[in-house]
Amino acid sequence: MQAPRSFPRQPLAFAAAALCAGTLAFAALAGQHASQGHPAPAAVSAPVETASADAAAKRFVLETGIVDGKMVFVDDHGVANPVLRAAVGDTVEIVLKSGEGAQHDLAIAELGVQSPKFDASTGTVTVRFTVTQAGSFTYYCTIPGHRQIGMEGTFEAVPGNGKSAAPTAAKVSPLSGAQLYTAPASRPADAAAISVAMDPAAVPAPIGNRAPQLLKYRMETVELNGKLDNGTSFTYWTFDRKVPGPMLRARVGDSVELTLANARDSKMIHSIDLHSVTGGHGGGEHTQVAPGQEKTITFKALKPGLYVYHCATPLVPQHIAAGMYGLILVEPEEGLAKVDREYYVMQGDMYTTRPHGAKTHQEADLDKMAAELPDYYVFNGAVGSLTKEHKLTAKVGETVRIYFGVGGPNKISSFHVIGEIFDKVYSEGSISSVKKDVQTTLVAPGGATIVEFKVEYPGQYALVDHALSRAGKGAVGVLEVTGAKDDSVYKVGGAGR
Repeated sequence: MQAPRSFPRQPLAFAAAALCAGTLAFAALAGQHASQGHPAPAAVSAPVETASADAAAKRFVLETGIVDGKMVFVDDHGVANPVLRAAVGDTVEIVLKSGEGAQHDLAIAELGVQSPKFDASTGTVTVRFTVTQAGSFTYYCTIPGHRQIGMEGTFEAVPGNGKSAAPTAAKVSPLSGAQLYTAPASRPADAAAISVAMDPAAVPAPIGNRAPQLLKYRMETVELNGKLDNGTSFTYWTFDRKVPGPMLRARVGDSVELTLANARDSKMIHSIDLHSVTGGHGGGEHTQVAPGQEKTITFKALKPGLYVYHCATPLVPQHIAAGMYGLILVEPEEGLAKVDREYYVMQGDMYTTRPHGAKTHQEADLDKMAAELPDYYVFNGAVGSLTKEHKLTAKVGETVRIYFGVGGPNKISSFHVIGEIFDKVYSEGSISSVKKDVQTTLVAPGGATIVEFKVEYPGQYALVDHALSRAGKGAVGVLEVTGAKDDSVYKVGGAGR
């Protein structure tokens, strides 16, 4: 008999973090079981005849899939989240397969049952256990967000005489889909981890005043081990292997055809919600993409502005905190005024299983994320991304424009450049209004701003979140300005004559 496990207390914030799950339509992934119909979810799944050495074993076969817009377990008769029934003392085998290729598992908390994780690469897995008590229990997937979007059913254990008597200790599991999540064991930083830091100069060329066009973009979601800090790696989820994902640029009136592909070796379903899109949950409704698949949407750029995009697959904050965010600029009909330099910078807050600075491989800590207690604040995905790996540069007399956004998922940024004053600020990404002579500008999670300023004196200017403790956790960048000094602008020492 497998020993029962103890489970930590449920973090209350997980329920709130997953509320958006109910609004996402996963029907775009449907098809694996659509032709089989949708029997009532309460239907009982009959055990399959077993070839096990134990002739008394009851064997159930479940495959994950999408039915009626929900992610579910489906039995070999096409029943979604069927009732599984056995008697106390029975040996039960549950055979599990990922129908869409994403990673899942199955747990029955009260019975101490926990399957291995499985996906397209693992193939079929089996969990085997002995029923130790009568009652009505919940089986579910423990991958964060999956239970909230439908992956749960009932396991009924009747008394050992096999009769369908009322359960002696009816129970319903109070645990969420995130409840059984446990951090992996500590392991060294991945020596093969790659840089995920987006080059801030990777800004698409200005569009200017032209007629509307059809633009085509293609992005791939990739899960990889990236460099978070010196001696520290992290399991990132990315758009096109960078954090933030690629900056997109369009003009009001353009039609944008966007294809989102999910890498074949991904463990998770991914998607994209663009705040510039009207309809379809910003595209998130129709871009829920399983590993090895792709989806395409087309939308019209209706309003000018600077907009955030991010993954919209539950748990949404988990996907964002892992690096799945970026910006799309929609220029007005006349385009934007010419400047000498344009840069792309985004801030994110990250939650890790070990403290800031630990020389190890870091994984996401969902309890810290729910409590909004980040270990890292980063510009462009990693510590040192805009101080060591990349720097912003300019020459005295040039005008600099920074497209700045906050992926979040949770924290506001007080964006500031030490030693400079913003000549213009397009607050909240709105191009239709401008503020002048601004020292620090607030940017909400999922929000953006455009700042412009002319550099008039050489030196190194620090980009920071003016909640300055965050600089020590990674949120700092450098603008390096070269050129002649002008004592009328700044001078060390007294004014003299």
